[in-house]
Amino acid sequence: MNIITGIGLLAGMLTTIAFLPQAIKTWKTKSTRDVSLGMFVIFCTGVFLWIVYGTLIKDLPIILTNVATLVLASTILWFKLKYH
Repeated sequence: MNIITGIGLLAGMLTTIAFLPQAIKTWKTKSTRDVSLGMFVIFCTGVFLWIVYGTLIKDLPIILTNVATLVLASTILWFKLKYH
């Protein structure tokens, strides 16, 4: 793995992990009062498009980190729709 790929993986890992505390808090409290539905719909759409882009250019760090981000962000979105 070269340094550029390593930086991409690290950046993606950190931005993905950033959603973990919100997902855990939402799951534990069953409260999504302060979570913006519009923001998460737009964000999940954008992350999905990053996955499409990463696939088209065959960039593994973009694909892997955005799949993980989409899983976490979609979980929060699902909680928002379920617990609103």
